[in-house]
Amino acid sequence: MRIGIIGAGILGLAVARELARAGAEVTVLDKEAHVAAHQTGHNSGVVHAGIYYPPGSLKARLCRDGVAMLREYCAEHGLPYDEVGKLVIAANRGELPGLRRIAERARENGVPGVAELDALGLREIEPGAVGIAAVHSPHTAITDFAAVARAFAADVAAAGGAVRLSHPVRAIRETSRGVEVAAGRARFTFDRLISCAGLGTDRIAALAGAPGDVRIIPFRGEYYRLAAPARGLVRGLIYPVPDPRYPFLGVHLTRRIDGEVLVGPNAVPALALEGYSWRHVSPRDLRDIVAWPGARRLAVEHWRTGIREVYGSLARRAFLSAARRYVPALGMDDLVGTGGGVRAQAVARDGRMVDDFAIDVRGRMVLVRNAPSPAATSSLAIARHIALTVPLPHMP
Repeated sequence: MRIGIIGAGILGLAVARELARAGAEVTVLDKEAHVAAHQTGHNSGVVHAGIYYPPGSLKARLCRDGVAMLREYCAEHGLPYDEVGKLVIAANRGELPGLRRIAERARENGVPGVAELDALGLREIEPGAVGIAAVHSPHTAITDFAAVARAFAADVAAAGGAVRLSHPVRAIRETSRGVEVAAGRARFTFDRLISCAGLGTDRIAALAGAPGDVRIIPFRGEYYRLAAPARGLVRGLIYPVPDPRYPFLGVHLTRRIDGEVLVGPNAVPALALEGYSWRHVSPRDLRDIVAWPGARRLAVEHWRTGIREVYGSLARRAFLSAARRYVPALGMDDLVGTGGGVRAQAVARDGRMVDDFAIDVRGRMVLVRNAPSPAATSSLAIARHIALTVPLPHMP
């Protein structure tokens, strides 16, 4: 069986690895010159334990399965994986109900070792942090997802598959013989085509004649990093209680596998699908975003939050204020500008941000419509899920 996969991020490569190892003839297509060019290579590297997600959701189930699979994979391949632990901290009494919901979800999702702590208990874990209560997830980890993606690509090649970079997909046509794809200067015919295109999801869906009922709205997440003298104030991961209205987790402090500590991200509307700064503007992308009724309804419903996020993007003091709620010893000189990423967030026609993973099967094509965090954590489990649920003929 010939299977084409669009997207050489961690998810597309995980799917390719799963199917190639099952005996399929796999070809991965990507417009960039290297793997993990976008969301995979622009994140904080957190391996989520599954404490946030509604029990029974795809996110909850596949995150828990994915953590175990990823931990084992990293151990087998000598990839970095460090269980530094996470504290979700309530800064005031008004956040306690949300903190209790997180603890309940963690228990329902079978997250191991989760503990509820008081103000003294959380400081035993993070001496530099303050708050009135916290949930501690000791097995939340960090890794290098770009390195994991490169290892997946090597596995694909070892199983006889091909990863064709600098091959932007230009046309897709489903016929009685299969799915014909024009990519770069080459043409392919596949028995099945799977799109894991991330920020390019809508363009691929349109080429496939399957625009669907959601669209990708890009949100840029910006970071600062802590200057070297301040890194010791954070041992692991320090998170706020998230706002249940949004799928974002709020500005937090994250120790990375390279020893850096990140502060962020915020969530500001990007001005291009690959808009990694305010200077990156695409009139075409903006036209497509504004044309979607869900984007307009989202803006009307949440404009006040949007203004706050934009202000935080432009004012370093706002970032510092958010971080000092939990680590008050931080000062302005401790924040150093660094890069960020863009999240591909699916939004429905009614303006609702899609929270769960969304996978759509259309004839011979499979389109991953929504795969934000924790998709990197869950990548191996999502790949197995696709392989088991997609109508694929038996492969030797």
